[in-house]
Amino acid sequence: MSDLGPAGRTSGDGALERALSIPYMLDVSTRESESGEWVCRLEYPELDGCVAESRDALDAHDQLEKLREQWLRHRLETHREVPTPRPSLRS
Repeated sequence: MSDLGPAGRTSGDGALERALSIPYMLDVSTRESESGEWVCRLEYPELDGCVAESRDALDAHDQLEKLREQWLRHRLETHREVPTPRPSLRS
């Protein structure tokens, strides 16, 4: 669990800031879109549906960060659990 409580239930203005500080794994890949154009795809696998694609990697990153904030804000507002990152692969 995160420090946001058992179900992501933390009241106060700091809850979103704490959620945004969680270091989620960022998956970056290059893919061919349906139109045949190559795009950069960025995704936070722990945050279901947090995916952005663009021909420009920085644009995709900006889109993804806005989506991540909206995603986390919605989880907090609906009192749903904020996921914690997977453990490190290092032992």
